[in-house]
Amino acid sequence: MLVIRPVLQGSRVALVIRSELFANEVVLMKRYYVNMDDVTTVKAWNQFRRWQAERKERLKTKDYSYVVPNVKPDIARLNANRTETTITWIGHSTFLLQIGGLNIVTDPVWAARMATQARLAPPGIPIEEMPPVDVVLISHSHYDHLHIRSLRRLVGPNTMLIVPDGLLSKLRRKGFSIIHELAWWEHLTVADRVKITFVPAQHWTRRTLTDMNRSHWGGYILEHVAQAKKTSRGSDSTGTLTGDGSPANQSSQETVRETIYFAGDSGYFRGFELIGQRFHIDVALLPIGAYEPEWFMSQQHVTPEEALQAFEDVKAKVMIPMHYGAFKLADDTPREALDRLEADRVKRGIARERIHILAHGELWSYAEAFGQSVQHAQAASPKARMKSQ
Repeated sequence: MLVIRPVLQGSRVALVIRSELFANEVVLMKRYYVNMDDVTTVKAWNQFRRWQAERKERLKTKDYSYVVPNVKPDIARLNANRTETTITWIGHSTFLLQIGGLNIVTDPVWAARMATQARLAPPGIPIEEMPPVDVVLISHSHYDHLHIRSLRRLVGPNTMLIVPDGLLSKLRRKGFSIIHELAWWEHLTVADRVKITFVPAQHWTRRTLTDMNRSHWGGYILEHVAQAKKTSRGSDSTGTLTGDGSPANQSSQETVRETIYFAGDSGYFRGFELIGQRFHIDVALLPIGAYEPEWFMSQQHVTPEEALQAFEDVKAKVMIPMHYGAFKLADDTPREALDRLEADRVKRGIARERIHILAHGELWSYAEAFGQSVQHAQAASPKARMKSQ
């Protein structure tokens, strides 16, 4: 007799076969990933059909005349910069983050179309004008966050990819070689100066009919550290965090200069508060679009109001909205998302200068925003000290 049962392994579920012919469970089958508190984002087919039927009527009344403006990026400044912490919005969830002397790109998507939908506004930086990229961060495998053609054009011979647990083998098959895979709360340190931690989100993944939730999803914390932390064994800090997010084998010799939180895609969940308890965040890049209809989207995409609640939960100094204005992924418009964000900002009493609405191609400077002098960091190749096992 064969018995098949699911086994929870942290944030992963494995299907295990037990046979009366064997004393132990011996066969590990397909592994898939779950949300914190086992919240499901799965929708029934009839729910999807209801949304599509409603959408046909709803979109007839929508005004898409507002387009997120583009500004001409200062390419010379971006190419020369290896000292200043800056954030440039390329569009959707794609940013160029310059921190610790590294050029880091999040969720690179330069696609002109997403499925049948044309892009609403051009990318803030043409891909051929991008400065050399040291690190690419992938939050999850959905096509509007992982576009293989964009990735191939962006990645150089020494570019490092940091991806969620379960995605490494897929990208290896696509021909990428320098890939590091992280589970929630694990981190690695790049070039001894930028510590990157993969943190939870509430979402899901799928690229084909057979890979539903076969890789994980999440966000990233980027910390520009003034010096390498020492472990109990005397090496520089590159170890994992424990299952509850607390430090493992770390001393207090590390000084963090700046911290950026890139949330990826997420519904509202208690993980935002946990992230705020464990990190001192300067800038939070948070999604505000693709939330309508809320009865269908709420578990996977925050509303603008929930994005502001997440901003307060993570205790960041500044918020930069993202995940709007590039593609028609849901039924809300860019103008609606921004108007709801502004109305709730006023209601919550959040100072206007704490919410930075960027144009595509616009650069945000840490030093200019906070009025602090820039501490210089020497440029170095992005050699990572991997997580200890």
